[in-house]
Formats: sequence, structure tokens, C-alpha cells
Amino acid sequence: MSPATAYATLDAFVDAHFDDQLRFVQELVRVPTDTPPGDNTPHALRTRELLAAMGWQAQAHEVPAAQVHAYGLQSLTNLVVQRRYAAGGRIVALNAHGDVVPPGDGWTHPPYGAVIQDGKLYGRAAAVSKCDFSTFVFATRALEAAGVPLAGGIDLLFTYDEEFGGLLGPGWLLEQGLTQPDLEIAAGFSYQVVTAHNGCLQLEVVVHGKMGHAAVPRTAIDALQAANRVLSALYEENARLAQQRSGVAGIEHGYINVGQIAGGTNTNVVPGKVVLKIDRRMIPEEDPVQVEAGLRALIERAATSLPGARVDIRRLLLARAMQPLPGNQPLVEALCRHASEVFGEPIPACGTPLYTDARLFSERGIPAVIYGAGPRTVLESNAKRADEHIVLEDLRRATKVVSRTLLDLLAA
Repeated sequence: MSPATAYATLDAFVDAHFDDQLRFVQELVRVPTDTPPGDNTPHALRTRELLAAMGWQAQAHEVPAAQVHAYGLQSLTNLVVQRRYAAGGRIVALNAHGDVVPPGDGWTHPPYGAVIQDGKLYGRAAAVSKCDFSTFVFATRALEAAGVPLAGGIDLLFTYDEEFGGLLGPGWLLEQGLTQPDLEIAAGFSYQVVTAHNGCLQLEVVVHGKMGHAAVPRTAIDALQAANRVLSALYEENARLAQQRSGVAGIEHGYINVGQIAGGTNTNVVPGKVVLKIDRRMIPEEDPVQVEAGLRALIERAATSLPGARVDIRRLLLARAMQPLPGNQPLVEALCRHASEVFGEPIPACGTPLYTDARLFSERGIPAVIYGAGPRTVLESNAKRADEHIVLEDLRRATKVVSRTLLDLLAA
């Protein structure tokens, strides 16, 4: 069978089974996986049932409860589906995550209704990344139905803690030796082929003062005033970071975001404690060790510039940047070639300012690429916002691209 004929066979399978694929996505969207609180084992078990109906056996790996609770989640079960062909080929991991942020307000469609309207499927996690559970499953099914001799294998990994950094999802599977791939494709959020992404450092900063009555403020140390100095210093730092541009296409510069502030006890009380939660995005060129040391020092100086104030700093997350690794060329070239052909426009490799759990593979020397169903940009899908959706034609085309790429990598 010529390559052109093989690709046409794969495409035809995807088209013929696309209604089944949509029903699969709808079933996945209808089981909530809000994280927090992160009670995601029920979704893993439902996914396992749906896969069993296709004749596939998924291994369910429940992470010990003590680890899950210490992580801030309620339950976590990862799924591994191993498909094996003739000996001597590559093992390709396909990883998508089922956890997602809570839906929030402003929806015009039920967030767990999986409503299809005007060529779009609406629902929380419809775009990131329950749609790619289906992309990877139906791409693999198309590959196996094509009748082409295959070598190597595929590990389908369905995990549930990307929102918390991935350490108990793909990180845990890798540590336990439950997957040992040569290459990895992580769920995408657009139809770009992403080979690099930012790193992320998250800190909890507790600014301590001394609580006192507002009528006699001289008896108190205002923690909010000290926190305000920290905020001013952080925003001044952003001006400096904006001048430090990344050389990776699709990535601009580092940034500090203060995402949450809490403190004080009452209107007539000088606040004695203020808590800030800070997110520092790091471009691939930055050293995360130096970034963290510098940020801690900046916060310490700013807070203690108010006499009597002190500060405690705790790291919540350190996600290193992902960069292209040697050996990723067969994967990147195949994805870019097929995506460009199927979508009818040039789709080169690029970076993204987001961070993902794909980095956990590249940190272990496994070449990884982010690709899956989605629009040209993540904003177009409303991911993590109201009315998140996937365009059905984007889902169909991405499934064809992944299936063709798997054929290139695994054909005997």
C-alpha cells in the first residue's frame, strides 16, 4: 500500500466513525472533573467503561490516597492503554488530561451538557483536553484498522492532575515505570505544533504585621501596607521582564501575576496578615533556580522595608520550561507536514507561553510535542472560560493528522 493510499484509508476511517467519536467526547464531558476539588476517579472509571465497549482494556492505576490528599485533591486514578505491534519499533505515548478548572459563570450552554450546536461541541474540558481523549483513541483505532504492518507500540495515557502540575499524573506514571516511551504527543489546545513552552513558578507569600485597632494605628503594624510595597515591587519587575524577550517563536517574555489576595479581619482592624499567591512565568532562556532566588529576595526586601513587618514564602509549584530535544525531528516533521496538508495552511513548529505536563517527558529526555484538537489559538476555544467548545471540523482534522503521524512513526 502506497503512503498516499494508506493516508486516505486512515482519513476514511476517521470520517466513517466520526459520529462515534462525538458520542465518546460527549460522554466524557458529561462527567465533571472540576479541579479543585479534584474528585476525578469517577471520570477515569467511566472512561475505562467506554474503552471496554470498544474492546480495549485500560489499566487503572489509583494513586495512593495519602499522596492525593497531600497534593490537595480528593481522588486520582490514571489510565494506561497499551497497544503493542511487532518488535523493534518505537513506543509513542499519547497523553491527555481530564481535569479542568471549575466552569465559573457566564455560560449560555450547560457546562456539562455536551451540547452540539452550529458545528461546535460545548462544555467544560471540551477543548482542553477531553476532546483529545477521543483524538488519540480514534487516531489509534484508524491506524490499527488500516491493515498496514506496524512495529513498536502506543501508550495512551489519560491523567487527571495537569491543573496541579502533572506530578501525580504523567509524572507518577513515569516514576512508577508504567510507561517508558521513546516519543510523546501531549494533548493540544490549538492546531499549532508546539515544541517549547514557558516555565512557571508559583509562590504563596504570607506578609505578617501586627493586628491593632484602627483608632490607634500606632499600636499596629499594617500587613496590608507591607503587602502593597510587595505588589509595587512586583509590578515594577514586570516592566523589566517585558524587555527580556525570548528567542522562541510564539513566546514573548516573562511575567508576574498576583492571582489571589486575602487578609484582614474587619473594617476597623489594622490587618495583621495578608496572603498573596503569585505566578511567575519563565521563558525557556531563564534559569528557574536564579528566578526563584531573585523573586524571593525582591519580596523579602519590599515587605521588610516597612519596620516590623516580616514575610514567609512557600513554593507551590515549579514547572520547568519545555524545549525541543534532539531526536524529535521525526515526530515534529510528520506533524507539521500532515497538519499543513490537512488544514490547508502552513503549520510550522512554535512555542507557547502556557506550561503543560508535557515538560515531564522532556525532563526525562523523551522528545515531546504538544498537538491535538483546537482552533488556531487557545483563546478562540474559550478554554477555561465560559462556553468552552471544540469546533467539530477541527476535531476531525486533528484526528486525521495524529493518525497519519502514528503511521509514519510505526509502519514496519
